[in-house]
Amino acid sequence: MAQPGRYLAGTGLRPGQAWPVSSVMPPLAALPTAPSAARAHVRAMLATWRMSGLAEALELVVSELVANGVNASADGDGAPRYLEGRMPVIRLCLLTDGARLVAEVWDEAPGVPVRLRAGRDDESGRGLDLVDKITGSQWGWRPARSGPGKCVWAAFEVPAAPGGAD
Repeated sequence: MAQPGRYLAGTGLRPGQAWPVSSVMPPLAALPTAPSAARAHVRAMLATWRMSGLAEALELVVSELVANGVNASADGDGAPRYLEGRMPVIRLCLLTDGARLVAEVWDEAPGVPVRLRAGRDDESGRGLDLVDKITGSQWGWRPARSGPGKCVWAAFEVPAAPGGAD
């Protein structure tokens, strides 16, 4: 996950002291059920942090990023590619300093995120375009520091709550 004293790629912000609130979800098996579990975690954390106004957008972005991690972790038939005899996992970390919120989705799959050019009739291939639009291009990725995989992150401005509450 994020390391204290290092900038989070593309956010201009440092984790650690600059991120007084964070939540790391237990690892999710890279299975089709992972996106719904991640959405539930996002909903619960944003309610706890009194940031429910971001729930719909963040749930959609996290769901897309987790689904991409699951797809990247699967073989050509959609079955998980086992790593040294174990199922690959997806990790979700949410960080906020009260003004910005960053979601990090880690997977163990090789490769890099690629925005596809989906045709009008295609049923998939629009996920990263959607992430880009919702975040205002405030997203990116970096390779994992140890082992295979990557971290795809998305950043959001936290809207000021009317009257100081959400």
